Amino acid sequence: MSRAKHLQPWQVLTGGICGLVLTIGLARFAYTPLLPSLQTQTGLTDAAAGALAAINYAGYMSGALAATWIDDVRWRHWLYSAGLWMALVTVAAMALTTWMPAWALARYVGGLCGATGMLLGSGLVLGWLIRQGRRPELGLYFIGLGLGIVVSAAGAWALAGLWPTWSDQWLAFAVLGVVFFIPAWRWRPPVPPQVVVAHDAPVASVGSRRWRWTLLASYFAAGWGFVISATFTVAIVEREPALAGQGPLAWALVGMAAMPAVFIWDLVARRRGDKQALLLAFGLQTLSILLPALSGELWAALAGAVGYGATFIGIVSLTLALVGRRAPNNPGQAMAKLTLSYGAAQMLAPVVAGVMAQTTGTFQGALWLTAGVMALGMALLATLPHEH
Repeated sequence: MSRAKHLQPWQVLTGGICGLVLTIGLARFAYTPLLPSLQTQTGLTDAAAGALAAINYAGYMSGALAATWIDDVRWRHWLYSAGLWMALVTVAAMALTTWMPAWALARYVGGLCGATGMLLGSGLVLGWLIRQGRRPELGLYFIGLGLGIVVSAAGAWALAGLWPTWSDQWLAFAVLGVVFFIPAWRWRPPVPPQVVVAHDAPVASVGSRRWRWTLLASYFAAGWGFVISATFTVAIVEREPALAGQGPLAWALVGMAAMPAVFIWDLVARRRGDKQALLLAFGLQTLSILLPALSGELWAALAGAVGYGATFIGIVSLTLALVGRRAPNNPGQAMAKLTLSYGAAQMLAPVVAGVMAQTTGTFQGALWLTAGVMALGMALLATLPHEH
């Protein structure tokens, strides 16, 4: 317990941020900026690329499902620690073969790692903040999402000049991951001195049945909007002849917009309430998805990337913190249950978009469909009952 006594808030948050960079930014998001070279050099088709993305999100969903079953915080801590190690392994594994089943396994494990960082890590950090009597918000923690995107984008851009071979790029990302692994490991959120089973935490504490199902449905829509841009942003930009070579820039802008946005959305929620903040984030993300569908110009692609980065982070952090605060004894479990709907969309959407893109030769149809799904999610969110 000496480690727990000596850790400072900035260390726990920094460790959590580094854990997100590793488990989300590299184990999950590195696939996005490396996808064009992967397709060019290995012949990976749009449909196969979408299938690999769906398998990755199936792994994420499996991790979320497992997280709903685990009550013991000691197990949650152990699995989070294992996820940090496996994130390094799965990134390196992508470089070792071109066999599709092996890639599928690596992407699946990468999805599991993403769940450990996103759900177990955020739950451990939020629980630690609550026990320390600090403001129970996850905006600062989720800066790791934006930073992870920037790291993956900048890394892919730099590696393209140093090591143009796709396999070398994956190995280099694995080495880079060690830089984030060290602080993430050393400053993990400590296990509480006394593990208390939440006998007095009824399911109703997370909201009424209508409240939960409405939020689940709207979060499904958010997952659909998130995954299309997360998977295909670089490919969409590179597919436009006038924008070739600008894909990594668009992906970097997503991350750079996400990092300051986490603080802004926390501020909006404090002043306007969670529901109004979420409605605004949904509306702006729908607009950011439509921009590249309406115009093939560079400004539209970059503005869409900035809008996407600034809004998806708000939707995730506000929603997870909202349900986490309602279940302070085990916030990670409450977050994981909600994330199952997000994960279901992440499995379905890339497959649909990949097939649509391969059939039509463009991502336009997939973008319009995604905007429609987001609009439906926003309409559902507008009916969300007020519960405070």
